Amino acid sequence: MTLLDVVREGATETWTLNDPATRNALSDALVRDLQAACERAAQDSSLRFVVLAGAGGAFCAGGSLGGFAEAIGRAVPPGTPDPLAAMNRRFGALLQSLCDLPQVMVAVVNGSAMGGGLGLVCCADFVLAGYRAVLAAPEVTLGVVPAQIAPFVLRRLGDRAARQCLLTGRKWTAWEALQLGLVDEVHAADELPAALQAVLARLGQAGPRALAATKELLAASQGQGLPDVLDQAAILFAGSLRGAEAAEGLRAFSSKATPGWSL
Repeated sequence: MTLLDVVREGATETWTLNDPATRNALSDALVRDLQAACERAAQDSSLRFVVLAGAGGAFCAGGSLGGFAEAIGRAVPPGTPDPLAAMNRRFGALLQSLCDLPQVMVAVVNGSAMGGGLGLVCCADFVLAGYRAVLAAPEVTLGVVPAQIAPFVLRRLGDRAARQCLLTGRKWTAWEALQLGLVDEVHAADELPAALQAVLARLGQAGPRALAATKELLAASQGQGLPDVLDQAAILFAGSLRGAEAAEGLRAFSSKATPGWSL
């Protein structure tokens, strides 16, 4: 089984996150596969559309904690580069690569999109959601900074709605996410394939070079200084995860308890 299932049909590729046992959590391997797909797609002038979806009834559960479980609540020695920051920054590089794709990307969210999964959603040009979709950035409720996704949530939602999303950690239903601006259309699950084809048909009326150039123009207008922001975010993420607050928050989450800071 591959973690990223890639299917080509004409000028469209569908990239399906394919690790149902973890609800398609963003392991290092899956991040690498997505980054490789982005690098390949960026060089493919015959590819016009990328569809991002999740297998097994979920879109993406967010970051996999397995890679840094031993570091939770433990400080890094002074003066030592933090490997957590480097790991987190690689995910930011993926999000930037998704945004920089010359192809139009459509996310199809039929299930949960949490944390890093919400970051993937915010990189899409168009987002279709099923009735059962739930979207959230719950990091702050775990004592963790939503580091790499924050600039991309801000990019999609603007300051006011991004603060509602990132500072509360609340879960948004498909219809609430539509009102917030996280998704563009909501459909029944069995209607999503037809809705996707309708979106691709509309996009197919535009010149592919014009679309790519327009995306580049929009990115240039919004993304000044983004790499520096993501570098800082990686350091904040690593620091928060190594702190006592994240250790307590993640323990509480695992045991379905309430963390001590909760009012």
